[in-house]
Amino acid sequence: MNRSITFVVLLAVLVSVANLGLAHVGLTNIDPSWYDAHATFYGDMSGGETMQGACGYGDLFKQGYGLETAALSTALFNNGQTCGACFELMCVSSKWCKPNAGSIKITATNFCPPNYQEPVQYHWCNPPNKHFDLSMKMFTTVAEYRAGIVPVKFRRVACHKRGGVRFEIKGNPYYIMVLVYNVGGAGDVSNVEIRGQKSNWIVMKRNWGQIWDTGLDLVGQSLSFMVRTSDGRSMTFFNVAPTNWGFGQTYEAKSNF
Repeated sequence: MNRSITFVVLLAVLVSVANLGLAHVGLTNIDPSWYDAHATFYGDMSGGETMQGACGYGDLFKQGYGLETAALSTALFNNGQTCGACFELMCVSSKWCKPNAGSIKITATNFCPPNYQEPVQYHWCNPPNKHFDLSMKMFTTVAEYRAGIVPVKFRRVACHKRGGVRFEIKGNPYYIMVLVYNVGGAGDVSNVEIRGQKSNWIVMKRNWGQIWDTGLDLVGQSLSFMVRTSDGRSMTFFNVAPTNWGFGQTYEAKSNF
């Protein structure tokens, strides 16, 4: 047998062996965009932690995110710029992975901070580790509860949200803050502009997470918003909030990404 044929045969064998080794986790045809990480969980099956976190979201159930969420490690959180992005995860290479569990999809809603005080085996969220701290419900969908932590494969996916983009107005007449959430498409917002019916477009500043602010007094004016997501797409939402809008109120646009 000549060398070229020998090489082809050997390559075919190696591919077959690799596929057999991945078959038990459903990754025979791995997409090139899949990356390695680990996952843990927080709370209990009902959630346990749905309060406002590092992204600025409030009650995750009221806002439509429910338990399909995760806190991201420093390497993924990107100083809050990844808030709202959606990911697909699957448990891999562990005896604790549930057979034929498939994958889960989650939205990034919080930050998993580094922990330098604990032993190194608990440094899951320390840089440069890529890590997802899931709700218990999502973790136990793909892995056994007693595992505690499992290796996963992950990739970015498009967000599919019901209804329009939502704007929760906070602050006071001299300092307006707006939480932008329920964003489809890329999910993570990179730029927001606001316009009152008597003003020009004003670029808002990222306060933290997905809360944006401006020092302009726009009370008594209907409000329009221009939102750009991390993939460069932008949409303009005219007159989302009426002239009698109030602080602490949420207003929903008629469309989404």
